[in-house]
Amino acid sequence: MDNETFQDRTAGPEWDWRPWPALSRDGCYALLAARVAVFVVEQRCPYQELDGRDPLAWHLVSWAAKNEVRAALRVLPPAGGQFAAIGRVLVMPPWRGCGLGKALMREGIARCRGQFGPLPIKVAAQAHLQRFYGELGFVPVGPAYDEDGILHIDMMLSTR
Repeated sequence: MDNETFQDRTAGPEWDWRPWPALSRDGCYALLAARVAVFVVEQRCPYQELDGRDPLAWHLVSWAAKNEVRAALRVLPPAGGQFAAIGRVLVMPPWRGCGLGKALMREGIARCRGQFGPLPIKVAAQAHLQRFYGELGFVPVGPAYDEDGILHIDMMLSTR
């Protein structure tokens, strides 16, 4: 799969974009289980994954099968009209290395702009992913910092 793109593997992802209350109970459980599997278990980072922000957020998910997450992110609405924030970006292990991460982020940016208008978008990126986000147009807006034992850097995508 090294040279294979996401488009080569499938006809392309179907995106499910909805606010928290519109997620089914099983879909919600699958989304949270995927996030815990990646951010807590895989990254060996014991932190409070359930942070109280999901009910306010919009969620973009690509389902591999019913209630099986392939990739996901969440978008926090603009606070005070300043910027929206994309976070909890993940691609499950079987789907990595085929371009799905960039497809997810591009779709997330488009959905974010469609939902909230042409505001800047912020990501609190894990520092080792700075190049990935940079290729999407995000630029660092401050120094790197430790968050729960993982080096992060805030990055912004300007209005375009």
